[in-house]
Amino acid sequence: MGENSNNSNNNNETENGDSSMSILEHLEELRNRLIKIFIAAAFGFAACYWQAEEILKILMQPLVDVLPEGTTLIFTGLTEGFFTEIKVGFLAGIFLTSPYILYQIWAFVSPALYKKERTMLIPVAFFSALFFVGGACFGYFLVFPYGFKFLVGIFETDIIRPLPSIKEYLSLATKMLIAFGVVFELPLVVLVLSRMGLITHKMMRKYQKYAILAIFIVAAILTPPDVFTQLMMAAPLIVLYEISIWVAYFFGKKKELIEETEETSLEED
Repeated sequence: MGENSNNSNNNNETENGDSSMSILEHLEELRNRLIKIFIAAAFGFAACYWQAEEILKILMQPLVDVLPEGTTLIFTGLTEGFFTEIKVGFLAGIFLTSPYILYQIWAFVSPALYKKERTMLIPVAFFSALFFVGGACFGYFLVFPYGFKFLVGIFETDIIRPLPSIKEYLSLATKMLIAFGVVFELPLVVLVLSRMGLITHKMMRKYQKYAILAIFIVAAILTPPDVFTQLMMAAPLIVLYEISIWVAYFFGKKKELIEETEETSLEED
């Protein structure tokens, strides 16, 4: 009888995910994943740093295109140019190694998934990288040109000329590229959370108006202080939220399965 009970528990553990890990084991797993991420980022930096100057030119192009003729970006500190190239190399390295980095993040979450759902780990990591880079490209090709044109044009006068520094521009561009990359991950995050039974499409629909308010607050924090750029981030995020509701509807854990999992957990307690 006891042996059958142990076998049943082991089967549940295998099917429902490894719930037997202690806090220390989780922390050890997190440490190992972070080490792998840092090593990947270091390799990415080494691969991209030698092209940092060319990457910086590409990154600055949306702003250069809207600056008045004869105006260029400047640096105000002796070491600013050097550290700018290091930051550019690091940023490019992150994007280059994003498939592996995102795989490590999802791998850390995978013990909470069902065994059959863990087979989705590599596809989810691939699409995570695709959405991350796609979000950054959306920001670079669509938001940057119009946003910078608005910011430069609204304040430029005959006596006021824009002289943006490389340091300030890189800080703004980096924050916006990463922000757009992260927000485009929303459907995949919802997919995983709904498969874990933590959220449902009904829950997301119920709190949709609060989510939209939160989206505009996040967009206001992550973008420059102008309504136009804020809307350029909020609009696709609202669309992504709606898509995420349908993702949770079609791929989320069914109500009966959630109740069965809760009953099993109560019986074990």
